Amino acid sequence: MKTLKLSLLLLCLVISSQLSFSQGDSPRYKDLVVENPEAEKDIEVVSAYVNALVNNKMLEAENLLSEKYIGYGPGPNDSISKQGTIKAWTETHQVRSNEKVGFVSQTFRVLQGDLQGDWISQWGTYSFTQNGKHVELPYQLTARVSDGKINRSRIYFDNLSIAKSLGYKVIPPKE
Repeated sequence: MKTLKLSLLLLCLVISSQLSFSQGDSPRYKDLVVENPEAEKDIEVVSAYVNALVNNKMLEAENLLSEKYIGYGPGPNDSISKQGTIKAWTETHQVRSNEKVGFVSQTFRVLQGDLQGDWISQWGTYSFTQNGKHVELPYQLTARVSDGKINRSRIYFDNLSIAKSLGYKVIPPKE
């Protein structure tokens, strides 16, 4: 529980640092971030979405994304649309088996600024088999939910760990 609270605090500090305020106008935490009054409903949207992706229920996953959905990550310049997400996961299911996911979620509401809205943070592990090799992938997903749909998300995971688990080697460039 302490880890969850610390993670939430760190996330909120990052969020608050993203907002532009003069030094004297910096808001207090409780004036910027509050409890999400739609907590259970919004957590269910993101949970249903992740489970639909992993269990190859693409129509269900697609219906949980807004038309203007954009997903970011894992790299700082990576982004993907709703259609791109569904296409990528459809292709993924052609080469992976034994897909499973387990996670915990929490939620909060940002009251002002570019990040205003209801956010769900999910920490989990996605596992699968590909080319006969078992891969376990820890991830962190944060998604904004509005009107029962995900309209923005950011995911973090270690691409290099996946590549190494699948047998790829990192070869340094020749000097």
